[in-house]
Amino acid sequence: MAELHPRPFVPFMVAAAGVGTFSLMDAAMKDLALSIGAYNAVMWRNSVGALLMGVLFVGTRQKWPPLHLLKMHLWRSIVVAVMAVSFFWSLTKLPLAEAIGLSFIAPVIALYLAAVMLKETIGKEAIWASLAGLGGVAIIMAGRLSGHYTMDHVWGAAAVLFSAVVFAYNLILARRQAQVSGPIEIAFFQNLFVALTLGLAAPWFLQSIGMSDAPMVGASAALAVISLLLLSWAYARAEAQILIPVEYTAFVWAAFFGWLFFAEPVTWPVLLGTALIVGGSLIAARAKPVPVNQVEIATV
Repeated sequence: MAELHPRPFVPFMVAAAGVGTFSLMDAAMKDLALSIGAYNAVMWRNSVGALLMGVLFVGTRQKWPPLHLLKMHLWRSIVVAVMAVSFFWSLTKLPLAEAIGLSFIAPVIALYLAAVMLKETIGKEAIWASLAGLGGVAIIMAGRLSGHYTMDHVWGAAAVLFSAVVFAYNLILARRQAQVSGPIEIAFFQNLFVALTLGLAAPWFLQSIGMSDAPMVGASAALAVISLLLLSWAYARAEAQILIPVEYTAFVWAAFFGWLFFAEPVTWPVLLGTALIVGGSLIAARAKPVPVNQVEIATV
């Protein structure tokens, strides 16, 4: 296990670069989802990701996991497949920053799932986190519904919130998984099993990609791998409590990439609502002083 870095600022900045890389991948996936649909975007991205991570898996001489771990990888991959398709579908209906802001509610939801699944006590922190998070969601939704919107926007917001609930359950699974498997093993089998899971629907939904979409598929898979490596390095060299806030720089990146690539404005309700949701999530992080290694986010 790597030692803690003498200057925490260094792994913090590396983690920030990892989050930025992952946010750029979100932008690439939005472009793909708009072009070929969310299902095909996730299917092709994970297929290429499985190939890239397979090379890393073999190249780093990872041990083949036993059957009970393979079952754990498979189950979490099914959950991730549902989560990823719903989230990337929402990106075709909502601005990137708005979708990311709403998705930050997941750590708050995870507190209650932990209480149900792991028999943990719901404390005052969870209640305050819930109030802040729900208030943030309400402000973002009120801003959306008070302006120009279509039912596609409403369904997009619903898809983000559904994805956040599934992602919260995914965090509970990840806490268990991170105790017994390394990030390269997790990323390889997750990409592989997500592709295989989605492959069951291939006869009805899969379509081939053209030369114009192939570079974006490869770029999104490569960006996910790069983000994983950066976050893996950072979380091995700094305490999680130092790096937790860096996750929320994703909103800044999403706002920038949404403006740069899709000419998406960021409204005041989105800014205020996201601030409340992030505040609730930070309270949730205090309630969970040893959260799951955030590297797993890079494999979504």
